[in-house]
Amino acid sequence: MDIRFDTAILITLLLVSIRFGAVLLFSPLFALGKAPVQFRVLFVLALAFIIILGLNTKPVVMPSGLGELTSMAIQELLIGGMFAFGIFAAFGAFLFGGQLLDFQMGFGVANLIDPASNAQSPLTGTLLNLMAVMAFFMINGHHMILRGFAYSLEKMPPGVPMGDINLSALVSQFGVMFIYGLAIVAPAVIALLLIDVGMAVAARTMPQVNMFIVGIPLKIFVGLTVLAISINYMSPLLEKVYASIFHFWQQVLE
Repeated sequence: MDIRFDTAILITLLLVSIRFGAVLLFSPLFALGKAPVQFRVLFVLALAFIIILGLNTKPVVMPSGLGELTSMAIQELLIGGMFAFGIFAAFGAFLFGGQLLDFQMGFGVANLIDPASNAQSPLTGTLLNLMAVMAFFMINGHHMILRGFAYSLEKMPPGVPMGDINLSALVSQFGVMFIYGLAIVAPAVIALLLIDVGMAVAARTMPQVNMFIVGIPLKIFVGLTVLAISINYMSPLLEKVYASIFHFWQQVLE
């Protein structure tokens, strides 16, 4: 085995690590943001090495210079970023739905700090997002993520120029966040809308009653109760949200 072939293997490992690292570090599934830098680097390198070894991935064609190598690295980062976007958009549905519900119940004035992104997140949305992540791992969704990694290396090997970006797939996946986000909390939102209508009628017939004091606890109780009941029937919707991730990945790789 000559030195040139060894260098090609190292470059292949580097490119694959960039692709996988973008997904693992930017997605809400694997909150590695608080992990030590050494652990994150070693974990991504080990994962890339195992998948390359298991698939017998061919080494990349040696780049002619630093400019070509940089172009390859940017392409792998772009591919990993699109994969991460697919996950973000799908799980963003839970944050969006929770934000709608928080606004209806009055929780919009209180936000939580998400440890994965270090950003303010809606209270109910954070709860729904954690539930979705837990359910994803319970159904072995992380195995599907690894299979998706392997499939991406087979369909789009590292170092091979990618085709045009499927903009329609990006727009469609972006719409998943709003469509499924509303569907997740639709029963609770409809129940709260009826509560608002009832309170408006009561405020007109009983002006002496302070509807703000009465309405906030009532809306919180009804909203959380309906949401808890609807979670039992949310399995088909969760499957569609999870399936949208891999459907988007497939469209990107085509």
